[in-house]
Amino acid sequence: MTSPSEQAKTSVDLVDRVRLAIAHGELLPGQHLVETDLAAMFAVSRGAVRSALTVLDSDGLITRTPNRGAKVRPISLAEAVEITELRAVIEGLCAAKAAQRATAQERADLRRIDSQMRAAVDTGDSAQYSRLSETVHEHIRQIAAQASAIDVLDRLRYRSVRYQFSVARLPGRPRQGAEEHSAIVHAVVAGKPDDAEREMRSHLQSVIGALYDLQAQGGLYAVPVPRPQAASTART
Repeated sequence: MTSPSEQAKTSVDLVDRVRLAIAHGELLPGQHLVETDLAAMFAVSRGAVRSALTVLDSDGLITRTPNRGAKVRPISLAEAVEITELRAVIEGLCAAKAAQRATAQERADLRRIDSQMRAAVDTGDSAQYSRLSETVHEHIRQIAAQASAIDVLDRLRYRSVRYQFSVARLPGRPRQGAEEHSAIVHAVVAGKPDDAEREMRSHLQSVIGALYDLQAQGGLYAVPVPRPQAASTART
């Protein structure tokens, strides 16, 4: 018999696996999520699936309707842009705080991740680039030690992860993104809070520009959304 602690661990692991499946397009926007199918897909019990769906519903990744079950919640371009604009403000603050607070070891860790990201771009590993991009943002949030900001960003991250992987597949985007992350890292490591905040905001504004590029190529969103002037002049 599986113990309660083992059941809890299985549920947590399953949540992460489903999040990745949504991000990688294995589970598509609008797709119905049938408990028995998910249990077979991930080799877990239906109880673990039900627990995971509750968490994913809270994260905003799925929707559940009485008598109709669950499905992957579609995310519009307008919502993706709104999320990224909010992230720019909050993560800009975190970058500034990180520049003020980073220890010697934390600076070394950021330099190491920056080096790994550039290596991933040189080898054409866009998946590794995406993972390291997220790692940079996570490290900066942790260094900033802004608990309320981290709580908000964690919830936004789960909703934005699906389009981040798609953006990383745009031609030239990983190299551009690596350069932007390096600028953020260098400002934090140099202890320059104003520069760190500016580079973080500039990077996320660039992501917004990439989202419009993605739409123009039919890569993610079916409903056209006009590109604002501010986004059209951003670095992409």
